[in-house]
Amino acid sequence: MPPLQLKCTLVEFFSTLFSLFFLGNLCGMIGFCPLASGSKGNCIYVGTPTVKILIDAGISVRTIRERLNEIGVALEEIDAVLVTHEHTDHIKSLDVLGCRMGIPIFSNSDTAKAIYSVFSECPKFKIFSTGETFEYGDLEVHPFSIQHDAVDPVAFTMRWGGLKLGFCADIGFVTSLVAKQLNGCDYLYVEANHEPSMVHACKRPQTYKDRVLSRQGHLSNGECAKLIEKIFHPGLKHIHLAHLSSECNSPELALKIISDQLQALQALTEVSIAYQETLSRPILF
Repeated sequence: MPPLQLKCTLVEFFSTLFSLFFLGNLCGMIGFCPLASGSKGNCIYVGTPTVKILIDAGISVRTIRERLNEIGVALEEIDAVLVTHEHTDHIKSLDVLGCRMGIPIFSNSDTAKAIYSVFSECPKFKIFSTGETFEYGDLEVHPFSIQHDAVDPVAFTMRWGGLKLGFCADIGFVTSLVAKQLNGCDYLYVEANHEPSMVHACKRPQTYKDRVLSRQGHLSNGECAKLIEKIFHPGLKHIHLAHLSSECNSPELALKIISDQLQALQALTEVSIAYQETLSRPILF
């Protein structure tokens, strides 16, 4: 068999195995799964025995519905949407989900005000305070401040059943607060947006380059690796690398840099990519 044909066959084989062992048995999924991650839109599903939520809704309602269906969840089952910040790639479908479907939308007050200026029809928000833990069903949610060019951007940690989850993307700089909040996570969704040399070499305007590389922009592969080194512990089970730039990064490069860091730490932690155009690896609790 020619090498190319063999390679394609292997890819199809492992794809089939993935579908059988992960996607085929996720009805009413208890766990989490990135539905989309990147500059074209962001959305993450988190489900427990009592609640099913989304973190952000920056892709179309149709795409959200289709990707939820892949993990055995109906859009009508979603109990709430938690919003990190007001950028379009995080709020695109909030008007439909909140106004037409009546799904509660959670954000801090400054983010809610910024969203009101975007939509002609806005949902009623349930307001949380940045830095203060709240409970929703059996989830304990802690929103904390991050560095990004939005009015009051947040990341989240969540606790359920003895597990700690960390969701931290759209972040330009790792503060001591960020490292403190992500310490002790069992599962981590963290930004590895770009490789600085590729940003400098790309044909984008200088304003774009300055923004991405600033402390209010996005986290590089190297800075992501430093964060992981800082917060690593043996109980860290899996890392999703999020919000990869399609122009100034590659999945292969991001995986290599983070995998090399984990190898240096003698870690058994698994790492995978949170994809833009397709469902990413589901995590089952």
